[in-house]
Amino acid sequence: MAALSASIQGASRIFVVDQHPDRLELAKQLGAIPIDQSKGDVVEQILQLTGGKGADCGCEAVGYQCHNQHGHEVPNLTMNNLVHSVKATGGIGVIGVFVPADPGSPDKLAKNGSIAFDFGTFWFKGQKMGTGQANVKAYNRKLRELIFVGKAKPSLIVSHRLSLDQAPGAYKSFDDRKDGWTKVVLKPAA
Repeated sequence: MAALSASIQGASRIFVVDQHPDRLELAKQLGAIPIDQSKGDVVEQILQLTGGKGADCGCEAVGYQCHNQHGHEVPNLTMNNLVHSVKATGGIGVIGVFVPADPGSPDKLAKNGSIAFDFGTFWFKGQKMGTGQANVKAYNRKLRELIFVGKAKPSLIVSHRLSLDQAPGAYKSFDDRKDGWTKVVLKPAA
């Protein structure tokens, strides 16, 4: 959805970082340039694609449950990669979930709702950041109209349409990051 939103906003090039082939293929279908984190350093890949300048802006859409290429939870990975791959004076939007405390996290800082953030580089580069939950009421009419006239098709990311009784298995498959599980629509009446 971040890639689709960037396209609607007029981005000339959109990079999507992941390591799951199905998600990278979906990003490509949405017109984005897939960056496979299992193929090497994400920051280096983006800097190479931008002639060393970095992206104009970046979007953190994973949150504290971010995983590295080896499948280990690293809550600060995406945030720090953005600081290093977004240009000086660029913007970073944080829409991924960061909770005030995550007692079950394997990361000591995340247990208390904190991450190790490269604030020095962020400050030195003069970047700006916006965070928080989306103000849905501010956007829903415009988005509805974009969908109605065919300029936005969020259903492209839906991988499964299931009955409500299949929800527990669907959540497990999505949480386990099984191939092909991007977004699930649950149909209570199905």
